[in-house]
Amino acid sequence: MSCVFCSNAEIAQRAIARSDLAWAVPTNIPIVPGHTLILPTRCVATFEELTTNEREVVFSLFSRIKKALAVAVGATGFNIAWNEGAVAGQSVPHFHLHVVPRYEGDTGITEYEPRTFLYRPGSREATPEAELRDMATRIAQALG
Repeated sequence: MSCVFCSNAEIAQRAIARSDLAWAVPTNIPIVPGHTLILPTRCVATFEELTTNEREVVFSLFSRIKKALAVAVGATGFNIAWNEGAVAGQSVPHFHLHVVPRYEGDTGITEYEPRTFLYRPGSREATPEAELRDMATRIAQALG
């Protein structure tokens, strides 16, 4: 199966910026006007697959795009995210960083509640401190 980012000429034609290692393009279904994707030129699915140089260029381009969005759409804040794996909402197996400009009066997600934003509806009580410490220990042990 070919990657839509790599094979769709319409997407390539609307590129905002491009280098040998990364490029940026407005997404076709924006959360708000100016919603931009930053992608490595090489087609890899996950952040871990990026080389150190690719990571540096992706984040350098991110900084440039952020400044441009502040001017172009008056962004005064940003949501930045990427999805990895189908269960996390990744629909195209080509790593892409979402840069969502935020500004007064925009019509995107107007409250940032992580459980809603990450498709975890409903509220829940705070996790007891002992459980949090136990989880921190388990994760730290897994780090080695």
